[in-house]
Amino acid sequence: MAHQPPVENKRNGPHKFPDLLPLKRGACDLELKVSLESNRPKGHLPKPGMYLTARYVLGDRQAGHKIGTRGDTVWIWEMRVGKLTADDFANSNTAGDSGKTSVVKTDAFYAMDVFYLDERFIPHKPRKGRLYPGHN
Repeated sequence: MAHQPPVENKRNGPHKFPDLLPLKRGACDLELKVSLESNRPKGHLPKPGMYLTARYVLGDRQAGHKIGTRGDTVWIWEMRVGKLTADDFANSNTAGDSGKTSVVKTDAFYAMDVFYLDERFIPHKPRKGRLYPGHN
């Protein structure tokens, strides 16, 4: 039987903040956000706390991906973690849209620590000689 790492969080109830609750002293609440391609994560309201984000592209099953196209297989290209405050969100409540939206501001998002980056799936064209200008 393979060794399993200790679990430090448990899932919160559906539609509750944060997504994961700590089980051990020293662990923290954790909100999970996922977004497509180069979009930044968003929610309905700004909620301060610790966030884990994942951005993905849709490629093919053989790990092929071409910028500007979408396939049928999810490939995560970037994961970040960091603490966000209410001021780190840009709020919108435009009449006629789907309701309130709070997107993580660019500066706050890029200040989060990148702990996973798969360069094969970066959905940006290289700019200013850099493969991905958002990588810190």
